Amino acid sequence: MNFFDELQDATQQERHELFNLPIIVSALRGDVSLESYRAFLVQAYYHVRHTVPLMMACGARLPARLEWLRKAVCEYIEEEYGHEQWVLDDIVACGGDRIAVRDGQPSLSIELMVSYLYDLIARGNPVGLFGMVNVLEGTSIALATHAAGSIRTRLGLPETAFSYLSSHGSLDIEHMQTYRRLMNQLEDRDDQEAVIHASKVVYRLYTDMFRGLSRDVEGQHAAA
Repeated sequence: MNFFDELQDATQQERHELFNLPIIVSALRGDVSLESYRAFLVQAYYHVRHTVPLMMACGARLPARLEWLRKAVCEYIEEEYGHEQWVLDDIVACGGDRIAVRDGQPSLSIELMVSYLYDLIARGNPVGLFGMVNVLEGTSIALATHAAGSIRTRLGLPETAFSYLSSHGSLDIEHMQTYRRLMNQLEDRDDQEAVIHASKVVYRLYTDMFRGLSRDVEGQHAAA
């Protein structure tokens, strides 16, 4: 079995838990409230703005034996630069406040996820960052290809409210094809284990983020 397939098998339980959350099941049907979609975008901003800095930190810490992977990181950085601004634009198109979000704080799960990844790069194996890529790009492909159009129709929002999600459908499909190739080039078992472990951690924290979205939206409705 190649490593990419091994990674998917090793994280099957975590992926199942995420995609069976009621909020994700509803999203994949296009059944999402404006509050839920906007809340998702807010949390997306708080981790997307760290994608490029995390990749830069990872690239700087990769050993010489993984020079081929550093080249891929450089290409990924170029493609991802500025995407956090797309998220802010979408939030504004949904009636949100760009400045309030930019200056705000993430949920605890996203704060922990980002902190964990910086710490992993600094004190652990920087290759583990590719566990994050496995989780976030795989999830965005599913949401973009199965949910974005339905959500837009249901909420009556303009296309400008979906620039981040829609663009990441086709973009992340290409990324995942590249990702599969890169992961199958990893030969060191320590590198492979680092990617598997980081994937499991990020799945757990990302799942907690979506659980938090459900509680927050339910709380808003109860208060109203």
